[in-house]
Amino acid sequence: MIHPSAIIDPEAVIGKNVTIDAFAVIEKNVIIGDHTHIYSHAVILSGARIGENCRIFPGAVIAGIPQDLKFNGEETVVEIGNNTTVRECVTVNRGTASKGRTIVGDNCLLMAYSHIAHDCVIHDNVIIGNASQLAGEVEVDDWAIISGGTLVHQFTHIGAHVMTQGGSKIGKDIPPYVTVGREPISYAGINVIGLRRRNFSNEQIALCQEMYRIIYQSGLNNTVAIKQIESDFPECTEKETVVNFVKNSQRGIIRGNLMD
Repeated sequence: MIHPSAIIDPEAVIGKNVTIDAFAVIEKNVIIGDHTHIYSHAVILSGARIGENCRIFPGAVIAGIPQDLKFNGEETVVEIGNNTTVRECVTVNRGTASKGRTIVGDNCLLMAYSHIAHDCVIHDNVIIGNASQLAGEVEVDDWAIISGGTLVHQFTHIGAHVMTQGGSKIGKDIPPYVTVGREPISYAGINVIGLRRRNFSNEQIALCQEMYRIIYQSGLNNTVAIKQIESDFPECTEKETVVNFVKNSQRGIIRGNLMD
């Protein structure tokens, strides 16, 4: 399962039934889980922690040192969960002293030429489209889809079940359950198709639509809108998720569509 031309440090920990193709490079202080496939010319650097059943395609570089001038050689890691696919020429940098690790969750797809910078946290079932670039300490919640060619500013938080338009420039937090697009980027409605695919009921979707009508179309500022949602809507996961996201946003959420 390991090609003789692969370069593997003897201190690397390789799981069961791992396939490592020709000319792949694996440094010391690396852990690779069972049944993972490291394709030809992939480079797995010190600090990589790769889960089970992953696929790392040619030209990908996992655990390169951060592109952060404050980085001082501290011991940090990249953690990639199970069943995640990393396509051609993807780069995932390890963490800095800020958080100590960059995390990519389970069942993710990082498409070709995408970049995940230091200390990012990518939760489960996330898709990062071709050539999308995530700056340092970005967080992306479960089931979000970042379409191709998207640029994400450092410290930005993207909520669960979000879908972005390709080529977007994201500098504000994107609350959960929505689609975003246009230039400059703005709220474009609820991600109805995505939510239905994930078995959200019509009632749950309608609830999300009504909450965002208050946030984006009522004329209220975010603080007042959230207070109204807290008082007027029944307790449920969707309400808790939206309210907590907006309340805890550090960069502020994206604006509504000025054409509405």
